Amino acid sequence: MTKIILCGANGAMGKNLIEIIGEDPTLEISAGIDHSPQEGSFPQYKTFDDGVQGDVIIDFSHFSMIPNLLDYVEKTKTPAVICTTGLSKEDEARIEALSKEVPLFRSGNMSLGINLLIALAKKGAEVLGENFDIEVVEMHHNRKIDAPSGTAYMIADEINKTLDNSKEFNYGRYGNDTKRKANEIGIHALRGGTVVGEHTVVFAGTDEMVRIEHRATSKKVFAQGAVRAAKFILNKENGLFNMNDML
Repeated sequence: MTKIILCGANGAMGKNLIEIIGEDPTLEISAGIDHSPQEGSFPQYKTFDDGVQGDVIIDFSHFSMIPNLLDYVEKTKTPAVICTTGLSKEDEARIEALSKEVPLFRSGNMSLGINLLIALAKKGAEVLGENFDIEVVEMHHNRKIDAPSGTAYMIADEINKTLDNSKEFNYGRYGNDTKRKANEIGIHALRGGTVVGEHTVVFAGTDEMVRIEHRATSKKVFAQGAVRAAKFILNKENGLFNMNDML
């Protein structure tokens, strides 16, 4: 039986993970971490400093919780699937450094469909290249804290790598001098309602346009991907892994 520490246990993703993990006879939640611990079927704590034990961490929390999580990983060498977005550059650098000693999985989006979208977007950039303007548009529910989404960054970064990092990111447009520059990728964040997640890549050229779009209608797709990632890294000695490695 694999024991999972669930960080962000009482959030929307935490609730989906509780359901998904509960359907798998090989898994159980040994502890939950949350800013507001609750009574339930497993013990919950505010931080990782309370004698928490488990085989692997699945994290869908708030970026403010990541330093404490990484302290625990460094101390106990517990593998972790880190899905929280909005991380600082310091947190990202520390994750990379710790991955030399502990298997860590890092992704801004755990959906198989999103990772297909990224692959298609990279191919689009390769084929259309400098002849098309590129824009990335994302929409999420009105309670999402960070913007643009981590997935939007993932998409834009992968497109830019395909183009030898020749583009600059422009986060929305405002004012009287906003004519589009040739070397930019526009990234736009929409917020409203209960939208789970929508991401669109637009390649706009002369007299034609290509759109690649992904819509998530349930958070369960992300929970399922996170559980798969947790099982994946349990067999690794160390390293920093992502969806491409698992797929």
